[in-house]
Amino acid sequence: MLSSVFYSFTYYQAKPWAVPDKNAKIANPVKADAETIKVGKELWNKHCASCHGKTGAGDGSKAAQLKTTMEDMSTSVVQGQTDGALFYKMSEGRDEMPSFKKKIPETEDLWSVVNYLRTLKK
Repeated sequence: MLSSVFYSFTYYQAKPWAVPDKNAKIANPVKADAETIKVGKELWNKHCASCHGKTGAGDGSKAAQLKTTMEDMSTSVVQGQTDGALFYKMSEGRDEMPSFKKKIPETEDLWSVVNYLRTLKK
């Protein structure tokens, strides 16, 4: 069991997720207010919590089944990324992280998920 945990850690570490500068620099056009954060939380619970956990700790019910170690969304590593970078990762996906372009087709809703993710800071 230890080797699979090590494998997951090294797999994650070996593949940094580069975001194109033009995407990383995009500002969130959706104001973070009670309504957009509520929408983001609802979408998070529907689409993200099964892997990332309800509070973003990486402890969702499907997390143990993945090769990729789930990052704690409250850490400075995640929170230090730009809104544009987080939006890009959610919309494009990579490996086990699916693209949410079709599951959450309204870009405003994806930006609302970014707004909710910002509330997970420690």
